Amino acid sequence: MKLAFKIIIAILILMQLVMMDRPNYPIDQKIALHPPKDVEMILKKACYDCHSNHTNYPWYSRVAPLSWTIRDHIKQGRLALNFSKWKKISKDKLSHKLDRIIDTVRVGMMPIPSYTWLHKDAKLTKGEKKKLIEYFGSLKQNL
Repeated sequence: MKLAFKIIIAILILMQLVMMDRPNYPIDQKIALHPPKDVEMILKKACYDCHSNHTNYPWYSRVAPLSWTIRDHIKQGRLALNFSKWKKISKDKLSHKLDRIIDTVRVGMMPIPSYTWLHKDAKLTKGEKKKLIEYFGSLKQNL
């Protein structure tokens, strides 16, 4: 039993030697989304860590294996939707993305529960959900 415990501890320590990249890419303001300030504040607190090129990495993002999960969430989030590359989305895809944003906000799928568990302020209020839905709905109408 003591040997198994020592092996587990050794593995956990060795895992810390595998450093994960934590990229934040430059943001080209010409292609980024520029919402009104009130919408931007909501997006910054609840969305941008995974859906923009500017992620605030918390201290625990340096601890394996949690760091691997966080890196994967950010990578997948940026692939699905990146507000820093908003104007690079084709009009055909943009309509679908706007529908998806509105639906995921409406039903509470975003931000994901594992994120709001650690970032309590990222949990959207009814008013914030309404504001996001209205904003992205207006973008859809103007396509």
